[in-house]
Amino acid sequence: MSIVVEIHVPLEEAPGAPEGSYPLQWIDQIEEFFAEQDAAEVYDDGEEYDGAYVFFIAGATEEVLLAVASGTAGLPGIPSGVFAIVTNDEAEEIGFGRRVELPLG
Repeated sequence: MSIVVEIHVPLEEAPGAPEGSYPLQWIDQIEEFFAEQDAAEVYDDGEEYDGAYVFFIAGATEEVLLAVASGTAGLPGIPSGVFAIVTNDEAEEIGFGRRVELPLG
């Protein structure tokens, strides 16, 4: 069983997004952030769930995965209210696990 961290980002327009631009451009920004770092790997494709866009990362310790999740929440232009769910690769549904508010203090 491997640790998976779900990163739940509210499906809201990026703060300060230019009029007429793609309102959820932060999805691409987060995916680029994951591609640029080596600490964790993308576990599965992101998906919409319960008013949020959920990203899945794995391949490291819980501490490292939460640090990456916290870095994600701190990127410029990301909506506020981001949180993580610490779960595992055997979870049958999204959103079941320990909730961690982001960014970490």
